[in-house]
Amino acid sequence: MSFFSRLAVAGAIALSTALPAAAQEGTLTISVGFGPTAEVPDPRASYNGWMSNQTGVTETLMGIDYDMNLYPRLAESIEQASPTTWRVTLREGLTFHDGSPVTAQAVIDSIAPISDEEHPGHNARVSKLLDLAGMSIDGDRVVVFETNSPNAAFPWTLSEPAVAVLGEPSDAFPINATGPYVFKEAVPEQLYRTEANLNYWQGTPGLEEVRVVASANPATAALAFEAGEVDLVINYPETDFERIQETGAQGFSAPTARLYFFTVNAKNGPMANPLIRQAVSYAIDRQGIVDAALSGVGGVPAGTVFPAGKGWAADISAPYDPAKAEALLAEAGAVKEGGTWMLEGTPLEIDIVTYSSRAALPPTAELTQAFLAAIGVKANITIGEWGASNDAIAAGDADLFLQAWVTLPQGDPGAVLETLLKSDGSSNSGGFSNARLDELLELGRLTFDHDARMAIYDEVQHIIASEAALIPVFHVSQTNVGVPGLTGYQVHPTETYWITHETKLTK
Repeated sequence: MSFFSRLAVAGAIALSTALPAAAQEGTLTISVGFGPTAEVPDPRASYNGWMSNQTGVTETLMGIDYDMNLYPRLAESIEQASPTTWRVTLREGLTFHDGSPVTAQAVIDSIAPISDEEHPGHNARVSKLLDLAGMSIDGDRVVVFETNSPNAAFPWTLSEPAVAVLGEPSDAFPINATGPYVFKEAVPEQLYRTEANLNYWQGTPGLEEVRVVASANPATAALAFEAGEVDLVINYPETDFERIQETGAQGFSAPTARLYFFTVNAKNGPMANPLIRQAVSYAIDRQGIVDAALSGVGGVPAGTVFPAGKGWAADISAPYDPAKAEALLAEAGAVKEGGTWMLEGTPLEIDIVTYSSRAALPPTAELTQAFLAAIGVKANITIGEWGASNDAIAAGDADLFLQAWVTLPQGDPGAVLETLLKSDGSSNSGGFSNARLDELLELGRLTFDHDARMAIYDEVQHIIASEAALIPVFHVSQTNVGVPGLTGYQVHPTETYWITHETKLTK
């Protein structure tokens, strides 16, 4: 059976196990660290599609299941007709929230704005991943995609939440999609509210309403949960995860593809030297961080970008070796005087920036600071917003940017690596550049044989490790907490799925 035949079978199995909910009951209120960016957040722009996908408003042509397998979602099947041609057949009978039919032309009209720099739905990151030369229809149900070059990642990219299938918007349906819930309103940085789509193609949703409220401080979200103000907290503080379950709350925890890592300033300052980058990596006790910052329940030490057991991970360890770290500093030309490492006559200092919306970030930065101090390197920490931290590293005003990304959001290894580490990557704020890495990332797209792709991305990960192009710290297991009556919910490894039509809440 071919890969794409298996996709069609997987889609059929996924649908056969999805039984319609018997009835609706009440409102589910979810607390998360980030709110919507606009009153009508276009799912195609920036990362808006994550929330619309998570809340069941939008759906994509392809999907990623809980085992990280790709399957047809709104598509019935996908077929590669040539190295640069893909034919996607839509399921029969699909309709948008306003009742209009989902046609091949509607899909094209929905996706085209992603590459249109003048459209509010423009998304340079996703446009680069799609790499479309053109789209056409073959009847009402077949969309023909032409890519500029062979792209093995293309089917996976169709699961990217930004590639949501949308109909024409209206006042009644400003986000006119296909999911089990209908977008009703958003208050920037505060609220995202949806209501049940009673005509959903897989059956009646189990909730009347879903409300997502933003709480940048995880401790505040935890207090709101204990006060009965929210029903589900995404990224509940790991340090309190075991205690809160003793009160009767449900704990949801599972490994995800989210990596906590340091972006390095490879353009200037001490981290421009790969020897110093490697020294910092050896100085970090990752297991100590997992035990302290995550209370031992929230993750595992990371030697490479991808988590073991989720596909694509190379066999790369993350040794904690302070003596090796100091040897690398000496090799880089630093001199230790009175317990302090000096570089070019001045104390070696490393400026770390991060943000607080994920509970484990500040303590991870502080523990890293302590590990560096233990070998004689001073580190300064600034905790602010993600955007300010990203700007600081991009401007060369910081040396390390501690952040947390899902490294397999579409299930394919190339997308995030291209974004973070390719020389022209849209989120390569540290300015890392390696010609061989760029070449391999291009080759990964052009290669369709799975084993050959594995070998390519294995070499990519070894380059990242040897150059310390970024410094992995740990892969997180997401810890979420819900009220006792919540059913039909589980942690998804990509973190881009929360609510299905089967999710229910009985109070």
